[in-house]
Amino acid sequence: MKDELQMWYDADRKVSAVFADVASAAQTLADAHLSGPAAAYFLTKGLCAAALLSRGLSGDETVLVQMSCDGPLGSVCAECTADGRLRGFTGCKTLDEFDAAWPCNPAKAAGSYRICVSRTAPGRLLSQGVSNSLDGYLASSLQIRARIFLEASVSPESRILEARGLMVEALPDSPEDISEVVAPLDGAVRTRKSGGVLARPPRKLLDLMGLKGAEMRESAPLSFGCRCSRERALASFSALGPSEKADLPETVSVVCHACGKTYSFAKKELEAVK
Repeated sequence: MKDELQMWYDADRKVSAVFADVASAAQTLADAHLSGPAAAYFLTKGLCAAALLSRGLSGDETVLVQMSCDGPLGSVCAECTADGRLRGFTGCKTLDEFDAAWPCNPAKAAGSYRICVSRTAPGRLLSQGVSNSLDGYLASSLQIRARIFLEASVSPESRILEARGLMVEALPDSPEDISEVVAPLDGAVRTRKSGGVLARPPRKLLDLMGLKGAEMRESAPLSFGCRCSRERALASFSALGPSEKADLPETVSVVCHACGKTYSFAKKELEAVK
């Protein structure tokens, strides 16, 4: 399972499970941003979360997961479109104290944090919720009984070794207690501190939770994708007046904060923008 979203459903227990793998997209973005291992770790988890929460999007809709931190990491932003295109970035790309000691416990890099999840369509904010956890967002903003699990493993060289996410939901008419459903998975995560629980095949994880009747109903590809372009970057200079353009250097570079791509323009190109 690589860069894919899988939707499973147990009809008897009325419980759904969504699996996400974003390893390739996470690697592309970590490389583009020149991220150290600590930033790559948080970026990977953010992308997993955005992919899971993209279920149910349609058309031009997107979901944006933003984590504001008081630690040196600063922030994490990850976005997924309805067709599975992922992009994202962290506030700080390298954290020397943590990168030099990697692998280490990254919690101090983030410190205390808040999570904001926004669902948007072009020119419209469809919904927004703020919480101190993804599970809190699911309960308070979406009012659903669900749990999210995220796992990331990154080498000291910022190679993405694992990038998995799982969301388990008890549907409104399900008699199940979601806490009891995920209890075996909770236990496995707690007792395996090195991670790797979500690296097991979906079927084994479902069996672990007793969802033996679950069947895969749908799958969809995930991939890196950014909406930036040379044309958009060039158009951003239309707000400058003639005198401001005259003061520009002979070559100007614009970096997309979401994907790290750089666009370079000659001064003459910018002076011609209206």
